Amino acid sequence: MADQYGLFIDGKWINTSDTVTNRSPSDVNDVIGEYAQANADQVSMALEAASRAVAEWGVSPMESRYQVLMAIGNELIERSGELGELLAREEGKTRAEGVGEVYRSGQFFHYFAAEVHRQIDDRADSVRPGIEIETRREAVGVVAIISPWNFPMATAVWKIAPALAFGNAVIFKPANLVPASAWALTEIISRQALPDGAFNLLMGGGSSVGDQIIHSDQIHAVSFTGSLPVGKQVAAATAANLVKCQLEMGSKNALIVAADADLEVAVNAAFVGAYSGTGQKCTASSRLIVDESVHDAFVEKLQAKLAAVKVGHALEEGVDMGPVASEVQLAENLAWIERGQKDGATLLCGGEPLEMPTPGYYMSPALFIDTDNDMAINREELFAPIACVIRAKDYEHALSILNDTNFGLTAGIVTQSLATASDFKKRAVSGCVMVNLPTAGTDYHVPFGGRKDSSFGPREQGQYAREFYTTVKTTYLQA
Repeated sequence: MADQYGLFIDGKWINTSDTVTNRSPSDVNDVIGEYAQANADQVSMALEAASRAVAEWGVSPMESRYQVLMAIGNELIERSGELGELLAREEGKTRAEGVGEVYRSGQFFHYFAAEVHRQIDDRADSVRPGIEIETRREAVGVVAIISPWNFPMATAVWKIAPALAFGNAVIFKPANLVPASAWALTEIISRQALPDGAFNLLMGGGSSVGDQIIHSDQIHAVSFTGSLPVGKQVAAATAANLVKCQLEMGSKNALIVAADADLEVAVNAAFVGAYSGTGQKCTASSRLIVDESVHDAFVEKLQAKLAAVKVGHALEEGVDMGPVASEVQLAENLAWIERGQKDGATLLCGGEPLEMPTPGYYMSPALFIDTDNDMAINREELFAPIACVIRAKDYEHALSILNDTNFGLTAGIVTQSLATASDFKKRAVSGCVMVNLPTAGTDYHVPFGGRKDSSFGPREQGQYAREFYTTVKTTYLQA
C-alpha cells in the first residue's frame, strides 16, 4: 500500500476516500503516494476557515510574520537536497534542477520576510486646514493560489510568500499532476505559528476544486499560472464577483541571433533557453530567429550540442534531460513533431520517443529548421523540448518576426553591438527582455510578467507583488 497524504484545512490534516496515485514520469512503477482529493464540502470548509483567519493574521504583529516566513525559508534551504529529489522524482526535471528550485523557493520566503519590515505608510497634507492624511496598505483578504505542474514549488511559493507576508489567508490548489511537492511545502507551513485557517491545501482537479474556488464570493483575489484558455475562464469567473485577478498564461518566446553574435554564447543561450527543464517552461525560447549570415554555422553548432545530450531518469547521475512530465504531455509533444513536418518544416534531429531501462515518458530533444512564423509550431506554445529555427534577412526582419505573436512574456537577443542591444530593449514587445542570456531564468527580487496574452493584472515578484496582495486605505484625521 502506498502512503496516503491528506488535505490541510483549518489547521488540521484531513484524509479522504477519494485519492489520486502520484507516479514518477521517470519510472511509472515508482508510486510516490496516494493524494487526497477535496470534495465540495471540504472546499467550503477551507473558504470559511480562511475567512475567519484573515481577521487575525491580517493584523498580526510584523515580527510574527517575519519569523514565520524566515522559518519556512530556512527549512526549505536546509532540506533542498531531500525535497529537490522528491520534486525531480514526481515532475521529471533533473535532480540538480529540482534541488535548485527548492533552494530558490527558500530564498523567496527570505525575500518576502524582509518585505514585511519594509511596509512603510505615507502621509500627505490635506487641501483643507487642520486635517492630516495617511495612506497605508492592508491585506486584500482571502487569496486563492492556483499553481502549475512545471514548477511545482517555485511558482507556488512566489505567490504564497507575498500573500502571507502581507497578512492574507491562503487557499492553495496545486496542479493535480504534482501533489507531493505541494504537500511537502504545506507540511512545513503547517508547523509554523499561523492561525488555524490562514493556510489551506486543497488538492483536486481544476474542473471541480479549482472551479468552485474561482467562482466563490468568499475570496478576494486569485493568482493563477497556467494555460491561456483556463486563464480566460478564471478572469470571467472572478469578474462576476468583482474579485481581484492575476494571470500568468501562455508564451511563444523568441531568441534572436544577430549577425554579429558570438556563436558560442548564442548556442548556449539557445540550448538553455529552449531545452532546460525539458522545455517545459513558460519562458522557454521555442523560436530561434537567426540572421541568415550565421544561420548555417549556428544550426551546426546547436545540432552538435543536442547530439551530446544524455536523456534519462531524473535522479540518474550525469543526465542532462529527464522525461517529460506525463503520458499526455508526451503524446502532445510527438503530435507537434508530426504537425511540424506536415506543415513543411525539416526535422533536423530528435523528436523521437526513447526506450529507457525504466518505463517512463522519454523523448529526444528536437530541432526544426526551414520554418516560418506562420507555422503552427511557431504560433502556439509547445511546452516541449522542441525548438524551431527561423531564418531572418537582418535585424529589422528578425525583430518583426519576434514581435509577430499573440504572446509577450520573454524575448532575447545575442549581439555584440551595444546599439543593437539598446534598440532591442526598447522595441521588443515583451514583459522581460534578455541580452546575451537565455530567455529562461529570472530573479526573485524584480517584477515578472508579460504582455498581450501572456499576462493579466499586476506583476509578480519583488516589491511589485504588493500591488496585488494588498489594498490601499486612505485615512483623514482632524486633531
